[in-house]
Amino acid sequence: MRNIFDEQLKELNSKLIDMSTNIVHSISAAVEALLTQNVELAGTVKADERLSDKQEKHIETLCFELLLRHQPVAGDLRIISAALKMITDMERIADQAEDIAEISKYLADKSYIKQPEDIAKMAVATKKMLTESIDSFVNRDLELAKSVLVHDDVVDDLFRKIRNDLTALIHANPDNGEQALDLLMVAKYLERIGDHASNIAEWVIFMITGEHKGNETS
Repeated sequence: MRNIFDEQLKELNSKLIDMSTNIVHSISAAVEALLTQNVELAGTVKADERLSDKQEKHIETLCFELLLRHQPVAGDLRIISAALKMITDMERIADQAEDIAEISKYLADKSYIKQPEDIAKMAVATKKMLTESIDSFVNRDLELAKSVLVHDDVVDDLFRKIRNDLTALIHANPDNGEQALDLLMVAKYLERIGDHASNIAEWVIFMITGEHKGNETS
């Protein structure tokens, strides 16, 4: 029975990696669509989000099978509990990537009041956080999980810079207000993605140590 349980845990790891890979692709496509004003690319994110929904359900089903069939305790129970919490955050990230794609479509035919290079930097940082949080789960790597929490400061700093820059543009010309708010929303979605990646890392820390700070984000 232990061998079966271990094989199913390997399957769980694989499915989590697949889901995170799909979500990273969603973030990349949504932000690239914004940078290049590519409506067609933005439209592909919806399919990624639907795939994420299916992947979440498959992982949830696998976790429940592990709970019911093996009735795990202690560390094994924490692994499955953490995975169930993680996929909730991952699905919210997928939703926020789709929200960014929708704003990208809206802005596709407009001249930018400011080139969104800092938004691109935020996207890189959040993708790194998500990838490393999942890697820390798969490899049971406590230090990597902790480093994800530290990296959230990079995302927060970029968000503050974008907010300040856009506020200055509104003060300089109130006509910039509508687009500034749209770009600020993109940055806010990316900040939330960083928060969700931090939540995932917190669940990995819980899985390894049994301690959790309760820092969930909606």
